[in-house]
Amino acid sequence: MFSIPGKQAVTITPTAAKQIARLMDKDGHQGLRIGVKKGGCAGMEYTMDFAAEVDPNDEVVEQDGARVMIAPMAQMFLFGTEIDYETSLLESGFKFRNPNVADACGCGESIKFKDVEELAAERGA
Repeated sequence: MFSIPGKQAVTITPTAAKQIARLMDKDGHQGLRIGVKKGGCAGMEYTMDFAAEVDPNDEVVEQDGARVMIAPMAQMFLFGTEIDYETSLLESGFKFRNPNVADACGCGESIKFKDVEELAAERGA
């Protein structure tokens, strides 16, 4: 598991926490599991799924009634990310402000991360 003692893997804005908690209450989920997978025009995509249970290998972040679980393979790529929920005239949804992203496609759905060695060096690993 990738973590820095005393520092949460991700932060959740109050707006995102409210939305996650509302969705958890509505459907009785244990939380929102986030991860990354290969795909999209930039190479990687975020994944978001509601979880019925907490996996012991997940990094768990709890805030204001919201629970976010980070899949083990995504922890290094998501460390330092802020999760927000934005509503506009055209769309509403979760937004990731991730300092580990090197590039993103025009639609914002696909991302490219910095090299693993670069991420490790930035964190002093």
